[in-house]
Amino acid sequence: MNSVTVYTTNRCPYCVMIKNFLKDQNVNFKEVNVEENPELMKQLIQKTGQMGVPQTEINGQWVLGFDPNKIMAILNQ
Repeated sequence: MNSVTVYTTNRCPYCVMIKNFLKDQNVNFKEVNVEENPELMKQLIQKTGQMGVPQTEINGQWVLGFDPNKIMAILNQ
């Protein structure tokens, strides 16, 4: 079973795209909105060194931005 968490903000078009992509692929995921929780945003930056969203953690691996090919490659490992 894959563990997928998508870190998002309210006004990010790529966040919407990645959530729709995962739904289309029937991939269950947890969404964490870092805009509503600045402390989580700090933790995310510390973990990945990246400030942008979406950031997706899949089974401990990180994908920055909307990158369906990389997401599917990790999910299919």
